[in-house]
Amino acid sequence: MASTYNINSTFKLNSGYEIPRLGFGVYQTPPPDTEKACLEAFKAGYRHIDSAAAYRNEAGVGDALRASGLSRSEVFFTSKIPTSGVKGGYEATKAQVEKSLKTAGVDYFDLMLLHAPYGGSAARKGAWKALVEAVEEGKLRSIGVSNYGVHHLDELEQHIAELKAERGSGGVISVGQYEIHPWCARNDIIDWFAKRNIACEAYSPVVQGARWGEKTLVKLAEKHGKTEAQILLRWSLQKGLVPLPKSVTPSRIKENAELYDFELSPEDMAELETKEYSPVCWDPVKSELDN
Repeated sequence: MASTYNINSTFKLNSGYEIPRLGFGVYQTPPPDTEKACLEAFKAGYRHIDSAAAYRNEAGVGDALRASGLSRSEVFFTSKIPTSGVKGGYEATKAQVEKSLKTAGVDYFDLMLLHAPYGGSAARKGAWKALVEAVEEGKLRSIGVSNYGVHHLDELEQHIAELKAERGSGGVISVGQYEIHPWCARNDIIDWFAKRNIACEAYSPVVQGARWGEKTLVKLAEKHGKTEAQILLRWSLQKGLVPLPKSVTPSRIKENAELYDFELSPEDMAELETKEYSPVCWDPVKSELDN
């Protein structure tokens, strides 16, 4: 496993495009710091940046992209439709795609996600339809969802079937993004995606530092001569996930990408994963269909 993947490894999406298996997150990164952090990430080898309209830093990512000297096609750039957009359904989502493109100063996004399943069934279907249209117009390459529970995902498959009947195409789910780590493993979501070849991204993969010092984590860090963050990120990669670590510290940005010269054993993986359900972020996954 240690030699199987490297920082350039990708996963082929249902859209036909490739997504880098390691991403760089900019959640809660202040807009003025975003360009600098992204440039450090590019220097460390990352080619996948995860932003969102709600983070208010799409512009900083776009600035970094232009300042980096990299071509647009070399960087996988994700944004997300905020809760207000999803709740607003088709029109609000369509407008947000345009706004995000303009804010970031790009012609297309590699991936656009619906950030959360709030708004009720009709709004979710309309928001998805707007993403499908934006793919057809060349504004988005791949689309997906974030924080959808299995019940929301089952409903989305129904919406896709309905849209196919109504308009000839319902689009394809390429990616789902969730808080996933050993204290919130979400194996039900992972299994649902695996059966459908959908890439599963993990945000807060190092639990926002909330689990530093946990006995098993410390033991494995010492065993492998790695940081606790590197152990958690390696766990994520070996689970088949696409982790999205974030940092504004150059040394940590670099360290979080140094994951390819060691391997966790099956025993290490099993010992680290818990039966806990302890998210450290918001948890729309548990919300009802009629929310």
